[in-house]
Amino acid sequence: MLTVSEISKLQNLKTPFYLYDMELLARTVSEAMRQAALYGLEVHYAVKANADERIARYIAGMGAGADCVSGNEILFALKCGFPAEKIAFAGVGKTDEEIGIAIDNGIFSINCESLQEMEIVNGIAGRMGKKANVSARINPDIDAHTHKYITTGLEENKFGIPQHEFDDLISLAARCRNIDFNGLHFHVGSQILDVEEVFSLECRRVNEIVSYFESKGLAINNINLGGGLGIDYDNPDAHPVPDFGTWMKTVAEGMKSLPGRKIHLEPGRAMVAQCGSLCTKVLYVKHGLKKDFLITDAGMTDLVRPALYGAYHRIENLTAEGKGRKEAVYDVVGPVCESSDVWGEGRKLPESFRGDLLAIRSAGAYGQVMASRYNLRDLAPAVYLDRLPEQSEQK
Repeated sequence: MLTVSEISKLQNLKTPFYLYDMELLARTVSEAMRQAALYGLEVHYAVKANADERIARYIAGMGAGADCVSGNEILFALKCGFPAEKIAFAGVGKTDEEIGIAIDNGIFSINCESLQEMEIVNGIAGRMGKKANVSARINPDIDAHTHKYITTGLEENKFGIPQHEFDDLISLAARCRNIDFNGLHFHVGSQILDVEEVFSLECRRVNEIVSYFESKGLAINNINLGGGLGIDYDNPDAHPVPDFGTWMKTVAEGMKSLPGRKIHLEPGRAMVAQCGSLCTKVLYVKHGLKKDFLITDAGMTDLVRPALYGAYHRIENLTAEGKGRKEAVYDVVGPVCESSDVWGEGRKLPESFRGDLLAIRSAGAYGQVMASRYNLRDLAPAVYLDRLPEQSEQK
């Protein structure tokens, strides 16, 4: 909950901007790392969730590794202090240049998503006179009970190597002389709320797959189960820190352990989503025949999730806090020239006026990092709650 003084300072800033609560980030990362240590798990922060440099440096400083999906993310992770031996590189469309960056920097693992990719990595490593650390991403054919756009573990999917190619993978790994094969990578989807059900199922399926590979003589020293832990978008203040304990306990109890084998997880959204809000001001209040609209100065160019797949974000009127305004119902929309630029329909808010400051909550993940300059709009800057600037000092 923001103080009156904090809201007053925010009210004076040019909008839109992303507001980050670094104290909440610290609590969240500390809990994730505490639970990981309790169960002997390795954590790799998914950089794609939020690439704010201050946030990334903090997470690196807490001992986490990085999960990257581009060559630039690898370079960014190294710059922010993530050690190369804790960086994994995933993604279905790695370019030769990106693969070269990964090999040259000696990262922990290139997670190959197809047999052809593994052959390409082997060839590039050979030409560089080096060996590449490689894992194979496996498609476990599991329904994560989440939105179709963010599920990744079903068989008919662009991600991972399917079961009918397992034997070919074993043969290929034996033939590739320029790779060190170090394990398997899995990921079933994002924003998973059925934590025990989905991750228990993933563990059972992964154990079966690992047993098959090992029965064929392929040693599996690292198992990366990906991420996917969901957060509470409906009531972020009720659950500001996700339930890492249930997730990690489920994994620890579900995975078969062997001496020397490491289990890895990739919490991205869960680490950063609740610490960020997109702050925007009301430009206009438009009264229709059947509904009223709040038109804001932030739009889908700043936070694309609602326009992209109807994602829900809680909206709060910060200016109205503690003022006892009566309740009203609005469609809250942005300024971009697209019909899908809608923050929420039929939202109950305090009666709102031009200049009111709104907070679009749970925007710390897949928010600022996915912004665009469509309509040639400016990019929203970052503001940190512990470093609130005066109006003239805004970043």
